[in-house]
Amino acid sequence: MRSRVIPSPAALAAVLGGAVCLLAALIAGASVTDVAWAALAWVGLLAFAAVADYRLTHLAWLQMAPQMSRIVPHSLAVGVKRDVELIIDGDGVADWTIELYDHSDPSLLTEGLPATLTIGAGKRVSYTYRVTPSRRGQVSFGAADVRVRSRYGLCQMLEKLGQEESRRVYPDFAQVARYAWLAGDRRLAEIGIKTYRRRGAGTDFQQLAEYRVGDPVRWIDWKATLRSGKPIVREFQDARDQCIMLLVDCGRRMRADDTQAGLGNSHFDQVLNAVMLLSYVALKQGDEVGAMTFGTPPAAARSFAPRKGVKALNALMGELYAVQPTPTHSDYIDAARTFLRRHSKRSLVIIITNFRDEDSAELGSALALLRSRHLVLLASLREKIVGELASQPLTSTETAVEVASAHLFEQSRRDAFNRLAARDALMVDAEPQRLGIELVNCYQAAKGAGLI
Repeated sequence: MRSRVIPSPAALAAVLGGAVCLLAALIAGASVTDVAWAALAWVGLLAFAAVADYRLTHLAWLQMAPQMSRIVPHSLAVGVKRDVELIIDGDGVADWTIELYDHSDPSLLTEGLPATLTIGAGKRVSYTYRVTPSRRGQVSFGAADVRVRSRYGLCQMLEKLGQEESRRVYPDFAQVARYAWLAGDRRLAEIGIKTYRRRGAGTDFQQLAEYRVGDPVRWIDWKATLRSGKPIVREFQDARDQCIMLLVDCGRRMRADDTQAGLGNSHFDQVLNAVMLLSYVALKQGDEVGAMTFGTPPAAARSFAPRKGVKALNALMGELYAVQPTPTHSDYIDAARTFLRRHSKRSLVIIITNFRDEDSAELGSALALLRSRHLVLLASLREKIVGELASQPLTSTETAVEVASAHLFEQSRRDAFNRLAARDALMVDAEPQRLGIELVNCYQAAKGAGLI
């Protein structure tokens, strides 16, 4: 266990100064016995003074009874800086100068610690530092370490303040927030979202509206036209109350990370961002969304039953926020069988994985099982580094070999991926940063075509 008191620099300087004086006395010819007695007296005096100093300081500290509270956001997002406020209250008549270090989780990058603060004398002191989560999951804040200088400066006390707390770190919701903002301004094309919905399209009746040039004649409501004296058409919207199920691969391939752009940009983090964006869009359109993970040990598997309403997005992320890819092999066939046992309602099943050509046989069998009852969309991550290698200039023999290898790898993978296509050919092959946009486009195209 660490001692609760340590000698101060002043006490160490006093010991060193005494040692120098005693050494000088020996050199000057003083007897060893006299020097030994002088050394013993000096050490005893310093020890007595330090103990007395510690006792007085400790009693004064207990009388002040400082209390620390911590104001932390209810939840954090990976890669997003947030402020943490520390509030210290204390009684007493004297001020104290302390050095404080708040014990945050090792995965939190901190700015502004340690801090030197002056507390006491009945004052409330607040201090704010910043944390940046570097990974998703549960993070903890332990009691803060406080170093207090004694009244006479001969020692320093090590104390604890505050309580232990924990918070959840979620994926970054920035992509969802940007989608919602641009959707309100009808500017989704700026992020690559295509508009498939057209006036008069869809299968569910939405409202009556005046006829405009180009509207199909078959959508004219003749009774409403006679009542109003002008052409009235029926407007339809895409069918609602459909089920979207996400099968998220958490196996060893999903641990890839070919970017150094910052926190929260690993392949699996981008997958969760895409899951959030697609879920938000589907829930806003009245569909229900569920999810199931595979490629993990049984104890780490997660399943989320389909729900409707935008609030279901928070519940879904509450289930998936701490999931991490593992070194486990992803068994596609077992995942398909497990899903078929649990879900009999026809759904749009979206499999998100990291495909390789050696997966063709196993993944093809799993797709055949799922397609016997559901509409299946296969989404695969494409490593950005492969494209960068293939497009680099040919400056040497080594780069020529790298370019040729990258082209050969990409061609083999693309051919194997295309062979998995069924008649409806619902497939997405995108770099991690583009996965969410491509999934939304494919989902809306499938709805617009009445495939779901």
